[in-house]
Amino acid sequence: MTASSRMRALLLCSTATALVLGAMPASAQDSDAPIVLDEISVAQSKRGVRTDTATAITVVEQEEMEDRQASTVSELVDSVPGVTLLNSGTPVGAGINIRGFGANGTYGTDQKVLIMIDGATVGSEELYRIGTQLYTDPELYKQVEVVRGMAGTFEYGSGVIGGMLRLDTKDASDFTGGEVGFRARQTLQYGSNGDEMVSSSILAWQPTKNVEFLGNYTWRQMDVQEDGAGNDIGSEGYELPSWMVKGKVTFGDGDNQTLTLSYTDTQTDERDVPYDSFGFTSGIFGNVDRQTHSKTAALKYTYDSLDTDLINLTAILSYADQEIESEGVSGQTGGLADIVNADNQYETTKLTVKNEALFSTGRLSHSLRTGVELIHKKRLEASSAPGGTDKRFAVFAVDDIDFGNGLLLTPALRYETQSIEGDAYDSYDNDALMGGLTARYAFGNGWAVFGSAAYTESLPIIDDLGTPGYMTQPEKARSYELGFSYDRDGLFAAGDALRLKVNAYHTEIWDITSYSGITDARMQGVELEAGYSLASGYYMDVNANLVHGEDATPGASDDYWDGTPADELRVTFGKRWGEMVDVSWEVVADAEMDRSSSPSDGFVVHNLRTTYRPQEGVLRGTEMRFGVENVFDTEYTPHLSTRPAAGRTFKVTLAKTF
Repeated sequence: MTASSRMRALLLCSTATALVLGAMPASAQDSDAPIVLDEISVAQSKRGVRTDTATAITVVEQEEMEDRQASTVSELVDSVPGVTLLNSGTPVGAGINIRGFGANGTYGTDQKVLIMIDGATVGSEELYRIGTQLYTDPELYKQVEVVRGMAGTFEYGSGVIGGMLRLDTKDASDFTGGEVGFRARQTLQYGSNGDEMVSSSILAWQPTKNVEFLGNYTWRQMDVQEDGAGNDIGSEGYELPSWMVKGKVTFGDGDNQTLTLSYTDTQTDERDVPYDSFGFTSGIFGNVDRQTHSKTAALKYTYDSLDTDLINLTAILSYADQEIESEGVSGQTGGLADIVNADNQYETTKLTVKNEALFSTGRLSHSLRTGVELIHKKRLEASSAPGGTDKRFAVFAVDDIDFGNGLLLTPALRYETQSIEGDAYDSYDNDALMGGLTARYAFGNGWAVFGSAAYTESLPIIDDLGTPGYMTQPEKARSYELGFSYDRDGLFAAGDALRLKVNAYHTEIWDITSYSGITDARMQGVELEAGYSLASGYYMDVNANLVHGEDATPGASDDYWDGTPADELRVTFGKRWGEMVDVSWEVVADAEMDRSSSPSDGFVVHNLRTTYRPQEGVLRGTEMRFGVENVFDTEYTPHLSTRPAAGRTFKVTLAKTF
């Protein structure tokens, strides 16, 4: 029996045993007593809808992350309206697109979607025909925050036109509950399509109430998956070992200071795989051996003054290093050899210091966040692209102004300077002033209206050093958003809850250098998030995205923007029995997309998920999950993707906290 077969058997046997035992409460293991499941008393949907803010923000928390049994981080956020994946299921050859920007079929990123891990900015610039630069494992994280559009991003970066992902790693206190002692958690997962196997081991130690340490090692491997027609997707599987260490110390008067250090490390090692991970070029680049190593480190200090509300300081020193080594194995020559044999490495060091001041001016209450940021990004010389450095300095200010009558205004400003240079190229200096204003008015009866206007600039990148004209032409964009929300408990019955948010946006971008032959573009869309739940435990979540994009280059007829995703509707129906059982059925429907030079068919896919968490007896602390993705084995290719989606997949997960 191979190691792969042994691990698969272990996963299946251990999970099956746990399912049989776990279905029996402690009192029923020695009798025929029936199982009694307490009904939930507080209404709760799968995901909360952020109706309290004008920003288009969605937070995917730990419970939902575990429930989705995701194979990649990108699969944690694909249910967020406005977010579209270019391929999925593998860490290579996939990408994240938000509101039409981000990953595309040529590059894994266009610098218009910001990704942060514990405050560190991660990812490369433009790597030709290589997918997303978010190489990491979902088991390392406890929360992913998705911000769509520009509003809400100015204290984090410039040029954030599509949106932003902020990932927070797990803490030891998430498992110890803040109490002194050791806790351990072991997770085993198996996926039938591609024989995916996952083992995640966590050790949390809290030697004192104010000191905590966490270690996490996750091994994930997958063979070649099949689509709904039984055809192989790609030519090779992958192995993805990841690990993380994290420590936190709380000290000072009244425990008003903290110092946190985190480090994450993920590697992939692919042998004899197509260089073009998107699969667009019919194999003309040949095959390569490719190794990827992604590392992030963040040191965070916080100080909350006990004497004044004007000082609540946060300082984060972060470092992100991504290295992709590639070696051609198909005898490539000339320019192809330069591309496929390139060793690409990006290092980003960043220091962010910001303060939150709480104060009042007359009847107005302020939460003013001001800060400075120093960024040093280095791209090492490669055979396919120039090396260089990108040094930036930024100052920002964001003020939440509460008028006390339901009106909240948030003006935001960011000023950023840049000095960029390469060994073989001239140096260039750029600067930009950007910002926006969001407004929200709550009527006091559950209804609220909101809107925003924002302007940002995407400063030139190192990979464009060879094109001098680009180095003095930042890409510019503005957006307008308008929407409403409704938040009500006890709407139709005692204990029910409705959360609803609808957001319409219009984005314009000009002076474009990221896409060949296009200088201007427009994107309009409507996003819907809603959740309704009953005290009896029944719930329904709805997420929808309707979008229209145009190439608005002057002098040319308006063509459709090829980065435009398809219109999509996701509906989840579920039932909870207390904290013990959660059963849900998710329906994903994408409309036919004919507003593109590469049209795609519509499709409907069904996913089933069940979570069982015994609350008593020897299995207390055990979690069992069973899921079926693409229940009817539908053959389909999502719009913007370059390969078919996976067919029917059974997933089983067993987790135990000791």
